[in-house]
Amino acid sequence: MNTGLIINKLSVKRAQGAEILHGVSLQAQPGQVHVLMGPNGAGKSTLGGAIMGNPDYEVTSGEMTLDGQSITAMLPEERAARGLYLAFQTPVTIPGVSVSAFLQATLNAQRTARGEARILSARQFQALLSEAAGEVSFPAKLLDRSVNDGFSGGEKKRLEMLQLRLFQPKYAVLDETDSGLDIDGMKTIAVAIRQAKDNGAGVLLITHYHRLLALVPHDQVSVLVNGRIAEAGGPELAEKIEADGYKWLKPTASPKVTDA
Repeated sequence: MNTGLIINKLSVKRAQGAEILHGVSLQAQPGQVHVLMGPNGAGKSTLGGAIMGNPDYEVTSGEMTLDGQSITAMLPEERAARGLYLAFQTPVTIPGVSVSAFLQATLNAQRTARGEARILSARQFQALLSEAAGEVSFPAKLLDRSVNDGFSGGEKKRLEMLQLRLFQPKYAVLDETDSGLDIDGMKTIAVAIRQAKDNGAGVLLITHYHRLLALVPHDQVSVLVNGRIAEAGGPELAEKIEADGYKWLKPTASPKVTDA
């Protein structure tokens, strides 16, 4: 069986709109970090949304598989139950639902989907939550607030990492989780990503910034330009992007398919 989150020749259009991705192929293997870079408007967030099953996007061709099973037609909740997690570039606000209640309900739903025992007692969950919140420096005072309601940008990103720590997905797509963070926030995010990698998760890390990559060991780098993979390689490619930007890449480059 093929392992990993594998994207094979994926083309995606906005629902009732133009095509954004054109034959994109890449993969995130267990215990590895695959970095996706590219200029603004290249289609990076579109790819993240398509992987998670966002109904705003329609797959026109190609396939996505998770450990050998096609997820292309699955609902988002089915993908999540199979171990897929998406950290949003712009996390949403959920008025009236506390962070603690949201995390407990989601964690129990995922454990049930995996055939694991639910966390039955509130004390049991609160102990787990307190430990995880401390690890990602998420303020305890926010646990009883509505999800992302009035949170700073850094607090929203730390909540995304708290979910990563609690849910322990098999594969995580992190969409510019580092944007808008100060250096302390960046270091906290990096620790959470390294921990997920060390625990065997496959990570697709979407980022603009080499400063995060200096803190996170990564195995592969792909560069998306105008909805196509224009270049693919190892960590040295991210260093070249940091030094030279994206101008040396041809906007009309044909897709380079990574091994899948």
